[in-house]
Amino acid sequence: MKVLLVEDDPALAEALGEALGDAGLLLEHTASGDEADFLVRTEAYDAVILDLGLPDGDGSRWLAEWREDGLELPVLVLTARTRWADKAAGFSAGADDYVTKPFETAEVLFRLHALVRRRHGHAHPVIRVGELAFDTHSGSVTLAGRPVSLTAQESRLLAYLAHAAPRVVSRSELAEHVYDRDHEPDSNVIDVQISRLRRKLGASRIETRRGQGYRLVDTDDAP
Repeated sequence: MKVLLVEDDPALAEALGEALGDAGLLLEHTASGDEADFLVRTEAYDAVILDLGLPDGDGSRWLAEWREDGLELPVLVLTARTRWADKAAGFSAGADDYVTKPFETAEVLFRLHALVRRRHGHAHPVIRVGELAFDTHSGSVTLAGRPVSLTAQESRLLAYLAHAAPRVVSRSELAEHVYDRDHEPDSNVIDVQISRLRRKLGASRIETRRGQGYRLVDTDDAP
């Protein structure tokens, strides 16, 4: 999952960045509303964490413009403003959820995961595809109740396929959402990592649709 953090407090941005990275998420950061606007319109993100008090304006202004232009990605608002009127303004602009500073980074992660899950139609924090279970909170993976050890990149790849299941996900979509935009892989790299996942999960659990991409499937044939 790739997340854009829009926050002008360096210490807070660093702390959130570490927490998101430790949780296996890809983070891109900007302190500017204008740059955030450019990135949201040109890059693919699974969610945005948006501070309202930015140096170049109120974050709700850009949020309202995104919604008016049909950009539907989940937005979690951060703010030091505690008045209900300020919260209402954020929701009215199109926020999906709201966290008031100061906060626990764990709360931000829980809320962020919930927003992304629900966007993909998953209410429960554990996404199950047959005997395969992916815990969105802990990032742990089990197969028929047994833990599966994955590398960080394999975990991000599986997480995206699990959220999207049973939809087919193209290589280009995986490249945009699972890999850093400065190090986007070619299709061969993705194929290699899919092969590694198949060795750990069972070859038939990840289906290849020729000319379309991959999808995670529920099958009784996999070990």
